[in-house]
Amino acid sequence: MELINWQDFEKIEMRVGTILEANDFPGARNPAYQLLIDFGPEIGQRKSSAQITVNYSKEALIGKQIVAVVNFPPKQIARFMSECLVLGVVGDNKAVTLLQPGLPVENGQRIA
Repeated sequence: MELINWQDFEKIEMRVGTILEANDFPGARNPAYQLLIDFGPEIGQRKSSAQITVNYSKEALIGKQIVAVVNFPPKQIARFMSECLVLGVVGDNKAVTLLQPGLPVENGQRIA
């Protein structure tokens, strides 16, 4: 594992957002959803592709607060432009469990 310094960590903008939409992503190599996430008035809404279909149904994702990195450049995934990276824990079977705040918080709040 490579160590980073404090200045490296401070560059990462991890924010809380609420999932507004979750749709199938038929063009993805691995099963995934296309998400629309609200990060509050400062950042706005961002799209993301997330390989979370094992643990979550589309319906269960709506209204769920998640943690994402919002300062990566957009990334083309098939015919979809992902604008943030949703964070999760990858289990032994490659199933992803989303990182979430323990209590409801305002969208856009920064993880420190």
